[in-house]
Amino acid sequence: MAETDIEPSDEELAQLPPNALVSEIERTRANLAQTIDEIADRVSPSNVARRTADRAKERLSQVDPLIGGAVALAAVSVTCYLIWRKLRK
Repeated sequence: MAETDIEPSDEELAQLPPNALVSEIERTRANLAQTIDEIADRVSPSNVARRTADRAKERLSQVDPLIGGAVALAAVSVTCYLIWRKLRK
């Protein structure tokens, strides 16, 4: 991992008293737990589905209503044609 100005280096950790090491370990565990929770939240299927739906709604809201209506009409027409063809057989 990359060292930062905030985190002590290995040399500084070696010079810390045991109580400070324990508190450093606890802080690291808390940070790791928070990171794991954030990752779990990002990959949760319900959250992924919600974000995908939000993006789709956003994109659809930017489509011209006339074009959107034409696409919907085309989809319905194709579906009706396929059903009609299947019923004819």
